[in-house]
Amino acid sequence: MSRQAPEVLARAGELVRPALIEAVDRLPGELAVPVRYHFGWTDAHGAALPERSGGKGVRGALAVLSAEAAGAAPEVAIPGAVGVELIHNYSLIHDDIVDGDVERRHRPTVWKVYGTDNAVIIGDAVMALAFEVLLAETTPPRAAAAADLARATAAMIAGQSQDMTLHSRPSVSVADCWEMISLKTGALLNHASAVGAILADAPTETVQALRRYGDEVGRGFQAADDLLGIWGRPEVTGKPAGNDLRERKRSLPVTVALNSGLPGASELADLYSRDHLDEEDLARAAGLIEELGGRSATAAAARRCMENALEAVASAGVGPAAAAELQDLAAFIVDRDH
Repeated sequence: MSRQAPEVLARAGELVRPALIEAVDRLPGELAVPVRYHFGWTDAHGAALPERSGGKGVRGALAVLSAEAAGAAPEVAIPGAVGVELIHNYSLIHDDIVDGDVERRHRPTVWKVYGTDNAVIIGDAVMALAFEVLLAETTPPRAAAAADLARATAAMIAGQSQDMTLHSRPSVSVADCWEMISLKTGALLNHASAVGAILADAPTETVQALRRYGDEVGRGFQAADDLLGIWGRPEVTGKPAGNDLRERKRSLPVTVALNSGLPGASELADLYSRDHLDEEDLARAAGLIEELGGRSATAAAARRCMENALEAVASAGVGPAAAAELQDLAAFIVDRDH
């Protein structure tokens, strides 16, 4: 982890978290309680926890840095930061249902605690709240930010749909996998990286350069996530070991391995065609993916994405302090272990 990134995340969190809590407090009680639980602020019954956990707040931090990169005060980005964090968490609540994940951040997932039907409605409420926050004021920058969030949300949903259907295709190319990643993960991160500048009414060239940065960070983020989905440590990630293999996801390392043309690819394909993989099967699949170059190729791709993100920052013409923080955050996202 870069030395500066934790400080960036903490500073942004201090700005964004109170506004995020205030937004969630506007939900009806039967919805607010599970949303607070999902964020790690309370237990399942609504009792406040001594230490509020929750996610890393990367998307909110990107929104704050985006405003600062455009020369605006960080507070300008707060509505956009809250909006993108809400959309991200709506997607997590629904993703956990689709994937059947029973744990997130070392706690039972929302659907596991409150039931699947309730979790669907809870996620819907979080999505609607994101747009309510952005459109609380009807200024042109707020309208532009809301429109951009709608675009990113639609792209993210399209990517999630592609992700769900990849496993049923007879063949999936590496290009197919990257297209899905660009939609599912890249779209929301390119919005997060641009929304602060949009709210600051920055020049189009600045917004577009920051958006390119977010695209590359998103692709690198997913590549890193795909590695953690196979080789991440459960005590760090909060998810079972080899979870992506258990679900037979066509993640980037798997897709690279299956398309390697090497002898072991057929054995991996056979494992992936089974209805159930036991622990021995999971270990064998992970070993094959590594032998077939899936792990190294994905790690290299993540590094290239970070390099491309840094080039985009350089082209944005932002000040050295903002550029350094954007670079540090990109390094943290790609090199993370959870």
